[in-house]
Amino acid sequence: MHFEILVEDQSGKRALDVLIPKIIGAQDTFKVRGYKGIGRIPKDLRPRTQANRRILLDQLPKLLRGFGQTFVNYPANYPAVLFVVCDLDDKCLKRFRQELFSVLHACNPRPDTRFCIAIEEGEAWLLGDIPAIKAAYPQAKDSVLNGYVNDSICGTWEVLADAVFPGGSKALAGGGWQAVGREKSIWATKIAPLMDVENNASPSFQYFRGKMRALI
Repeated sequence: MHFEILVEDQSGKRALDVLIPKIIGAQDTFKVRGYKGIGRIPKDLRPRTQANRRILLDQLPKLLRGFGQTFVNYPANYPAVLFVVCDLDDKCLKRFRQELFSVLHACNPRPDTRFCIAIEEGEAWLLGDIPAIKAAYPQAKDSVLNGYVNDSICGTWEVLADAVFPGGSKALAGGGWQAVGREKSIWATKIAPLMDVENNASPSFQYFRGKMRALI
């Protein structure tokens, strides 16, 4: 089976490039496509931004239609499936999933698709493996890590920053969103290779892993 995975940022791509081979079989193939932000699903299903800006939800209707056309050419004995991975942030999960499925149902042909939502953010999947964080950052603050509740709505990247970044989330945020994005990519690069996908405590990561395993 071939997996196409769309993720909203480069830090997510870095993490998934490492984690997915730990989940799928050696006979399976995959490609992770990282975007430059999540954006919003356009109401008329027409992209608001140009494709080269690579904003995931803005382009999602066009992307789903394209993968629908592409997937029909895959042989029956080697099918393809699309995973769309994005952060919940402060959205209502039920309503957000309804919006995503409304876009999918408008496609003909419709690509075989799974929507997987990181709750609250992609860093929740890293925080699901505290031993991996401690291995990557031996000086990480136990008081912060031990107080984290998996998949809670709490400002997830800020929690990780408070645990591992000098000066915490306030110091990191002071450098602007570009600095935050760079640090998120560093976290993914350092922590993901050390993660144990079988024992991750994040329910939303377990959902993602389960959907992949069910297919293979």
